[in-house]
Amino acid sequence: MNRKIDRILTSKPTLEGAGVHLLRAFGYNEVPKLDPFLLLDDFHSHNPADYIAGFPWHPHRGIETVTYMLEGFVEHGDSMGNKGVILPGDLQWMTAGSGIIHQEMPKGHNGNMWGFQLWVNLPSTHKMMEPRYREVKKEQIPAVTIDKNVEIRVICGNFGGTKGPVRDIIVDPEYLDITMAKGAEFEHSIKRGYRAFAYVIEGIGYFDTDKEKSISNEHLVLFKDGDKVKITAGERKLRFLLVSGKPLDEPVAWAGPIVMNTQEELDLAFREYRNGTFIKNKDTK
Repeated sequence: MNRKIDRILTSKPTLEGAGVHLLRAFGYNEVPKLDPFLLLDDFHSHNPADYIAGFPWHPHRGIETVTYMLEGFVEHGDSMGNKGVILPGDLQWMTAGSGIIHQEMPKGHNGNMWGFQLWVNLPSTHKMMEPRYREVKKEQIPAVTIDKNVEIRVICGNFGGTKGPVRDIIVDPEYLDITMAKGAEFEHSIKRGYRAFAYVIEGIGYFDTDKEKSISNEHLVLFKDGDKVKITAGERKLRFLLVSGKPLDEPVAWAGPIVMNTQEELDLAFREYRNGTFIKNKDTK
C-alpha cells in the first residue's frame, strides 16, 4: 500500500546558536508527530552575517545529531577530542549519549552556506550510552542511479542492496538524498510502522499517487503508514531528503540541547553541566 500524505509543514525562520538565522522544518512543537526524529534545521544563506557567529560550545545528552553539508563547510570540535571539517557532501553523525560538549562553526564558500541538521532521539535504554562520533566523507557515500533519471545518495540504510556508511544506529534509520529529473517517478519501500518524511531541497514534486498537490522547496511532507512511497518530479529537477526510522513511543522531556524521558533526568543533566560532572567516561561511570 502506498503511503499517503499525513501533513505538510512549512519551514519557519528561527534564530539559534550565537545568532544563526535558519529555517526549522520541525522541532519541539511537532513532538511526537515525527518520533523518533526531534528536529530538522535547514541553514541556507548567501550572507555570512546570518551564520558566522555559529554554535559555540554547548552540551548534548540523550540524542544523536546529524549534520549534512551541501555548500560551505563547518568546523567541529568536541569534548572527546574530535576535530574535523565537514565539507560539501560530507556528513557528521554524532551520538551524544551520556553527554558531549561540542561546537560547530559554519564557514561559507564565497559567502554561500547550506546544510542540514537532524536530531534523532535515543531510547531510554541508550540515553546514557557512551558517546561516539562519525565523520563520513563525500566519497564514502554511495550513489545509485536509476535509468539516468534518479540518483540516490545512500547515507544511512539500504537502497536496492546498497548500504550507507552510517550503520548500527539504534532507531534503524534510513537517510537518502534523492535527485530526480523532471517528470521522473520514484518508488521506495519503507517498513510498515516506521515514521517517514521527505524534505524538499529543490524543485517541485508530487509525494503521493493522487498528484493533487505539488510541493516545493522548504516544505516537509510527513507520510502516513504504508509499505512504500511513490514520488513524481514536476516540470523541473526535484531534490529532497527522504528519512525514516522506528518510533520509540516513549515520553519526551526536552529542554534546549538535552532530551531525556523525565523532568528529573533533565534537571540532573543541567545540574551536572553546571557543577562540571556532565561528561562521563569509563572511570566515572
